[in-house]
Amino acid sequence: MNYRKLVTTVEEVAEEGGRAVDPIARLAIVAVVIENPWAGQGFVEDLAPGIDAVASDLGALLAPRVMAALGGPLEAYGKAAIVGLNGEIEHGSALIHTLKFGDHFRRAAGASTLLPAVEKRGPAGVSFDIPLKHFTDATIRSHHQSVEVRLADAPHPDEIIIALAGAAQGRPQQRLAALSSEQK
Repeated sequence: MNYRKLVTTVEEVAEEGGRAVDPIARLAIVAVVIENPWAGQGFVEDLAPGIDAVASDLGALLAPRVMAALGGPLEAYGKAAIVGLNGEIEHGSALIHTLKFGDHFRRAAGASTLLPAVEKRGPAGVSFDIPLKHFTDATIRSHHQSVEVRLADAPHPDEIIIALAGAAQGRPQQRLAALSSEQK
């Protein structure tokens, strides 16, 4: 699998709500820009050959990079597929909504839940939010968060951005009651 560009972003939040965040909240995003495997083929009925050719390699490329960039244990994670204007949203979905892709991240993080996702089509520079949830229990509210991503020159019309994001903790200064407190 060839890619045009790979971007790693690490965000650290040291203050939230006028108070110090201790420990500093850390979040990592790794995004890769690839050629759409179905570009120029018109409507493709069977996406399986493209999935088989690309999805696992994408997961193997991105997952360890997110973990390395995070620099420690992961507690929340998510994924994204942003398709260029000549592609279908289904092309991005095909690559990220398969265990061939997601299991690489689950294994690297010691996770057990499904990865929350965003898929959309857009021009170069489109912004998108990657949703994150707790890596072993999606009902843990403190870890429901999102991170905004934008690559100024991607995706080109026949490209797809595939991204993974991971956080070392929940939202900074979170203080919502557990979901179980409302389930009486």
